[in-house]
Amino acid sequence: MRSDIPPLSEVRRITQKKRDAWWTVLLVDPVATPLVRLTARTRITPNQITWGALLLGLGSAACFAMGDWRWLVAGAVVYHLSFILDCMDGKTARLTGTGSVFGAWLDYIFDRVRVMFCAVALMAGQYQRTEDIRYVWLAAAVIFLDGLRYINSLEIFKTRHTMRKQIKGRIRAARRAENQVELAFMEDLLRDNPEADVEQDLRRAHGETVGTVSEPHAVPSTAPATGTVQAAAGGVAGPGTYAASDRAEPAEEQLSEQVGEQDRETVRSRRPVIDLHQEFRHRFPWYLRMRSFLLRHRIRTHLISGIEFQMGVFIVGPLLDQVLAVTLVSGVLLLVFELAIVYKLLLSTRDFARTIDAFDREAPAVETLPHVTEAPQGEASPAVVA
Repeated sequence: MRSDIPPLSEVRRITQKKRDAWWTVLLVDPVATPLVRLTARTRITPNQITWGALLLGLGSAACFAMGDWRWLVAGAVVYHLSFILDCMDGKTARLTGTGSVFGAWLDYIFDRVRVMFCAVALMAGQYQRTEDIRYVWLAAAVIFLDGLRYINSLEIFKTRHTMRKQIKGRIRAARRAENQVELAFMEDLLRDNPEADVEQDLRRAHGETVGTVSEPHAVPSTAPATGTVQAAAGGVAGPGTYAASDRAEPAEEQLSEQVGEQDRETVRSRRPVIDLHQEFRHRFPWYLRMRSFLLRHRIRTHLISGIEFQMGVFIVGPLLDQVLAVTLVSGVLLLVFELAIVYKLLLSTRDFARTIDAFDREAPAVETLPHVTEAPQGEASPAVVA
């Protein structure tokens, strides 16, 4: 048994994601995190927790198959317990350092198996109860939508990774002789620092914008990530970017209690930040305020993801004895949010294409970068937005 388990506040910092599904943040983490701290003192492994989540999921399916509302309530409760264990395996792995590639695969496969069995059992029980043929089609729809969500997520991740890889390759090729500093992406900086004050950042960016927008597609200076870039050494401004000469200042009050003057000078050093969501923020300026509010509470903006879809189908619907209606609403909301993500990716690919074109046009001008702002090296400044 381990005796070096940190206090609960430290366990939260290590195990909880900086942004997660609202169902997980509000209804799972308050229970799962203390249990993880207790589990870490035992010999229980993350893979054993994954198996436990699967067994509870199959038990939930057995309850759903009975069809009666009392069994539906029991199945919903057991399914939620199964999901708590499903969250605990990853948290335990992060806390104890016992995670593995095989464990991640096992967790993913067992999640799909649990959804498939519960969907078939739930809809079969309701078909036996009502003889409504729509439940048969609903079972297939739930399995399809669950698979679609995770396939789409994987493909979007691969597309974004490809775009980032190509941009990094262009920068390395263009600035290899100048020993270019490490590249960062704006969404990564905000993910590392979700407490960023977005509205303050927008006011700062608007007040410090220099020069004029040189391209017709660039966002007006009243929107985020706009204007021109102000180089750290007074270089030439690049298109489609905004000034950030003082972006480290909002962080200095927080840094003053943690680092000395020499460390603060190091934090002021800059690195380029490429924004591939400029057009999306220009079209939807309210998105930044909503995102800032949600991230301060660790909630991601994808409000109806695969997790919320499952909870609607296997918990909310059975508890209300409204399986058909709640499943239909959950499915529609899932599709709406998936289409929103695809649309955001489409706009991001346009920003990517313009960034690559700007590299090609301005290859000789090594002082500037397209769609680049400046950010402190190391920990992201609270003024940085994504």
